[in-house]
Amino acid sequence: MRLPPTVEGCFLARENRFRVQVEVDGRPVAAHLPNSGRLTELLTPGRPCRLVPRPEPHRRTPLDLLLVEYAGVLVSVDARLPGPLFAEAVIEGQLPEFSGFVHLEREVRCGESRIDFRLDGPGGSLWVETKSVTLVEKGVALFPDAPTLRGQRHLYQLAAQVERGEQAAVVFVIQRPDAEAFMPHVQADSAFATALAEVARAGVGVYAFRCNVRLDEIHITDAIPVLFP
Repeated sequence: MRLPPTVEGCFLARENRFRVQVEVDGRPVAAHLPNSGRLTELLTPGRPCRLVPRPEPHRRTPLDLLLVEYAGVLVSVDARLPGPLFAEAVIEGQLPEFSGFVHLEREVRCGESRIDFRLDGPGGSLWVETKSVTLVEKGVALFPDAPTLRGQRHLYQLAAQVERGEQAAVVFVIQRPDAEAFMPHVQADSAFATALAEVARAGVGVYAFRCNVRLDEIHITDAIPVLFP
């Protein structure tokens, strides 16, 4: 996926869930943060970052925070990207785990929720929910970094589809290249970790893919092992 042109910045402070202060060209500017996670290890004062100019007149902030430099790697903090990244990789045949499907539909109603994707093929339907991962500790990607009732609800909805005889999977897209394995973050949300193990036993596929991130491009590279505590 090609990324839009960015400008250099320096992170200053987080004002609320979706608004941060950054320094661009020596002056403080408000920017939109497209991610509701805590991002504690990434959003520290003085952190180099890259921002996308958004000059639309209706905008309250003129920039979107897109990339943060951390420990020598670029990390994408845009939680809107994992779905499009997954779709791109499936359509281009880059994920053998999801080969054989001839149709991909986005944002499909499923019970009381919307699931990111339904893939259809000769073998039936596969429901897929994607999750954005930015936290990596000692080579292990962790999700979530804050409690997520919505995430639990998605997991149980996927399990319900399996009970109906269809296929389902949750895909964790790690938006950085330095993860060697993935694990649910028990310390941040033990209920989500328990739910993930439960639905995996029920037949929901659990996958994790890391990304290569550059200033002008981000794409899924390969699968990494999924570990359970």
